[in-house]
This record gives sequence, structure tokens and C-alpha cells, in this order.
Amino acid sequence: MKYTEISHFSHPQHILKFEYTEVPFKCDGCKEVGIGSRYRCAFCDFDLHFHCAIPSLSISHPFYTKCSFQFLSRPPGDIPRYCNACEKDVRGFVYHCKSCGFDLHPCCAKLPTVLDDGEVKLYLYRKVSAPCHRCGRKGRSWSYRSGCKKYNLHVACVREMLVENWHELYFGYGKGTRRLETRLPSLKNTLQTPHKRSKGKVKKCCEMAGLALQFVISAVLGDPTTLIAGVIGTLMSRG
Repeated sequence: MKYTEISHFSHPQHILKFEYTEVPFKCDGCKEVGIGSRYRCAFCDFDLHFHCAIPSLSISHPFYTKCSFQFLSRPPGDIPRYCNACEKDVRGFVYHCKSCGFDLHPCCAKLPTVLDDGEVKLYLYRKVSAPCHRCGRKGRSWSYRSGCKKYNLHVACVREMLVENWHELYFGYGKGTRRLETRLPSLKNTLQTPHKRSKGKVKKCCEMAGLALQFVISAVLGDPTTLIAGVIGTLMSRG
């Protein structure tokens, strides 16, 4: 459920207001990057992902059928912890399974298991044997995989692309925040490579995978309902 205004234990001095932004922000809950939907205190420059602002007290996940994840405002214990989905450090809000010791960032925990455009589906896997389209390596973290099994993208690689391009995404090209674009020519061309031997014919599944990738990045950013086309165009053009 989406509320226009909420009060939150992590920022009790002011009400947080729901808003949408095309400018990347750092979530003050999980300490990870975000874009799109957020709850914000403009007076204090305080931001929360939607999933961090309105968490579930406990969740289960199909990848860990024996686990019960509890929402915590800080990582348990004194040793460094990492997210089992994206393999990045846990520095703030987290879903933690006490019995197994697994941890999930709130936005990673809420990643959709299937991305469906009506024709083609991308599936979230805990581990795949094929290399990632971005890094060329196998098995680093959870991955989205196309139905043709030719296209894979690590959740971890999405986060790395966001961090690597943070400054450009925020400040644009020297003229302040640039307008988000709606076309992805470089991404589309890149996704044709798995089918080079198809006599120049691009497989429908990988064309649609390029479009569905918009949802992948949006989901990792904490807003799975929004297309952030300009962000993806910037990130993948450097691939």
C-alpha cells in the first residue's frame, strides 16, 4: 500500500512525503542507491526507498525455503555482512535469517522472480552456469536469465554499474541533471550478440530482454514499477 505521508522510526522528527524522482539518491535506510519512488524529508535531505520505508516485519523467499527473514534496522553482530543476492556489503536496513545467517537488502529481497512483458519472460535465478552479459563471469550472485537462456545479468553487476556511473547520472554532462531519454539503441545492439550466427536475425527473446532489463535495473534501484530508460541507456552504452 502506498501512502502520501508516513512517520518513520528512523526519522521521527519529521513526516516523510512520498515522491517520484529521476535523480539518483542514496537511501538513508539501507545505504544503497535509489531512483524513482521514495519517501523524503526535504528539510533534512533524508530519503528512503519504498521498501525501506514500509518494510515487512518478516518475509520468506523461494530461494531459501527453510529461512525466515526478519527486518532489522542495522546488521546483526560486529562482523561485516554482505547481501546474498547482490554480494554487496550490508550497511543499514536488512532482512536477516538468524538460523542460517543469510542477509538480503530490502530491495534485493523484493526483486520480482519473473519479469513478463506479455510475450517473453525473464527469470530470477539464485545461480546460473552461463556467464553474465556484463562481466563475463559465472555465479557471482543472483541473475536474471532470458527464456532463450542466452542472456544473463547479475544483480551484483547492476549495482556496480550504478555505483560506477553515479557522478554522471547525478550531474549529467556538465549542465546539471540531464533529461532522461526514452530510447536504448546501444543496449539493443549489445543484446544482439548472443545470436550472431542467426543469419543477422535478432531473436525476439533477446529484443524483449533488452526492454525487460529496464525493469531489472528499476527493481534493483527500489522501484520495480517504473521504467528508468535514460539510466539504462547511460549505463549500457559503456558496456
